[in-house]
Amino acid sequence: MQAYILGIDIGTGSTKAVAISLTGEPLGTVSNHYPINSPEPGYSEQDPLLIWNAFVKCLAGITAKLGAAPEAVSLSSAMHSIIPVNEHGEALLPMMTWADARSENVAQALRKTEQGASLYHNCGTAIHAMSPLNKLLWLRANRADVFEAAHKFISIKEFIWFRLFGVFEVDYSIASATGLFDIVKKEWNEEAIRVTGITTAKLSAPVNTTYYRNDVKPEVVSLTGINADTPFVTGASDGACANLGSHTNSPGVAALTIGTSGAVRITNPKPVYNYEAMIFNYLLDEQTYVCGGAVNNGGIAVNWLLKNFLQKENLTAADYDALFAEIASVPAGSNGLIFLPYLYGERAPLWDTKTSGTFFNIKPAHTRSHFLRAGLEGICFALNDVLKTLEDASGEITQVNISGGFTSSAVWTQILADITGKKLAVLQSEDSSALGAIYLAARVLHPESYETLTEVEHQEFIEPNIDNHTLYSKMFPVFKKLYADLKDSMHFVDEWD
Repeated sequence: MQAYILGIDIGTGSTKAVAISLTGEPLGTVSNHYPINSPEPGYSEQDPLLIWNAFVKCLAGITAKLGAAPEAVSLSSAMHSIIPVNEHGEALLPMMTWADARSENVAQALRKTEQGASLYHNCGTAIHAMSPLNKLLWLRANRADVFEAAHKFISIKEFIWFRLFGVFEVDYSIASATGLFDIVKKEWNEEAIRVTGITTAKLSAPVNTTYYRNDVKPEVVSLTGINADTPFVTGASDGACANLGSHTNSPGVAALTIGTSGAVRITNPKPVYNYEAMIFNYLLDEQTYVCGGAVNNGGIAVNWLLKNFLQKENLTAADYDALFAEIASVPAGSNGLIFLPYLYGERAPLWDTKTSGTFFNIKPAHTRSHFLRAGLEGICFALNDVLKTLEDASGEITQVNISGGFTSSAVWTQILADITGKKLAVLQSEDSSALGAIYLAARVLHPESYETLTEVEHQEFIEPNIDNHTLYSKMFPVFKKLYADLKDSMHFVDEWD
């Protein structure tokens, strides 16, 4: 059996383990899914034990599948989660995911202050309900009993790390997405700590993204089949790992991913600031920032289209193929039909949880196929909005490296190329976050293999259709103006709920 490194991406809907040999050969993947709960409007919760169990199953599944333990394990994880735990690392409440919006009013109030601007500049995280900083403020006001009783406030990665090693440690990357961490000094920010009313003792010890331990608990060894001295690397956030895994580390190159949500990111030696659009600045390592913006409505909006226009409930790969086949015959621009994809509120660059989805300019000639194509175009318009905001702040972007399951659709990727007007490079279809984690492990534990692992052997490029791009360039300002025109009405109607 070839020696391999295992990258494990702890996502919102599933955990996925990806095994790559030290010479760069893909050896296998295992994934396990878990639910998201919404007991009340605005709540987005998960049971961290279910995610831990999925993590264990991925480890055990890979070692069983390959018949050998990995040389190293490295972690990627979704950002912005928060779990109040006791001294034994046991959750006192369900985990609040990035999508939890119950602290929206807290975030809106803070965002209007000079202090909000100061916190954004020093900590790099948008002043928004997704931020653990605002979640802590909500907990202090609404669950004072738990707020006071908590030994630590941690992310899902820290929860798993504690169950592996019995220590509370957090990598710079996950810490830099909390709104509590000084991204330049690389330590917990005094102002943020003071605002939330906690102390640094309530937070984990920050460590670099290449930090590792090799003293995993004996019970983990028996559960997974790994070796007792297997090194585990903390790794980084899924977004930062995705930039590394998709080889987005050159000037003028951006990474764009679409999963449940979506994001556009660049790699930069210093932060890129825009308070109005709140470009995020997260650490990949001690010298590297990943700057960009995330949208709420990626694959989750496509699922909505499938369920409501094609009457599909238990979605399969064939359902997505049917969607793409149906819209392929619809001309670019969907005969003037425009979709604002803000079904689940929006993050960058709007930062508005009260916005909503909208179809505009419906005419008698529009069929179901037009609505479906306009749906995908709307998602791409929203990502283009982030791309242009980032480009205005950081400089021209000439190439976009794309990753995520959507890269398997020639129709969707061509729409994206045509709307952005950028050359797209498909470097890796689905596992860029796990690969980025693997590269971080190789950098510190197997430097002799790092160049081989990160070498780009071939690239598939998608060029924009100039005629389609010209048409979309006329539609894009209308897309942007629609939100501005409808914002007050969206907020007014939101109060009806």
